[in-house]
Amino acid sequence: MADTLDTRMKHLRSRTPQNAKDGLAPDQQSVDLEPLTETILAETSGKRGLSRRSFLSGLGAAGVLAGAAPLAAAAPVIEPVVQGQAETGGTGNVTLRINGKDYTLRSLDPRATLLDTLRERIHLTGTKKGCDHGQCGACTVHVNGRRVNSCLSFSVMHEGDEITTIEGLGQPGNLHPMQAAFVEHDGYQCGYCTSGQIMSAVALLKEPIGPSDEEIKHAMAGNICRCGAYTNIVAAVRQVRSRA
Repeated sequence: MADTLDTRMKHLRSRTPQNAKDGLAPDQQSVDLEPLTETILAETSGKRGLSRRSFLSGLGAAGVLAGAAPLAAAAPVIEPVVQGQAETGGTGNVTLRINGKDYTLRSLDPRATLLDTLRERIHLTGTKKGCDHGQCGACTVHVNGRRVNSCLSFSVMHEGDEITTIEGLGQPGNLHPMQAAFVEHDGYQCGYCTSGQIMSAVALLKEPIGPSDEEIKHAMAGNICRCGAYTNIVAAVRQVRSRA
């Protein structure tokens, strides 16, 4: 038995002389490990029935199982999709009158905003989606003659209302005076906010706004132009107001 233990612990024997260790503190002493050799492994495996290959294979399998357990626990649970859920979430038929034409929408989601309905269901993409929070004015349309941020209004609220978008304001060759003034005064650059700017400016013509430029700026404050064409926009609005 002693011979067997001596053979198994052979590679753990220190090769550092004893007198060298005597001059070191306990935490400074080290043990030189002798690498496992084929002879030692053969002697060990012969007595214990464990081979080098089976030992390494066991370590690999244990590592895979240990790593897979946390991943399996963290895997999200995906709920199955209920067939027909999209259809049952609708409100039935809703009719919207837009630019003088009636549009009947089937299974309209009650959460759908007027902006998304105009762009995605009716494909009137002149109304732009900017911030989607009612802060930039790019989505401005008219509802019964008043300007509204369509991203903040639900479509189902407007059945029976008269809705006007930039497409219903004027057409090439027959522009609204405000559209023509924007072109004349270069009131746009990238053009993304232009439809909302024009819709607000047209509604402003019917609002009790003073004649000064400062009052025009105040009335148009809800429409942001990231290109900074405010001076030209005010000039276009001032021109149309003076001719009205």
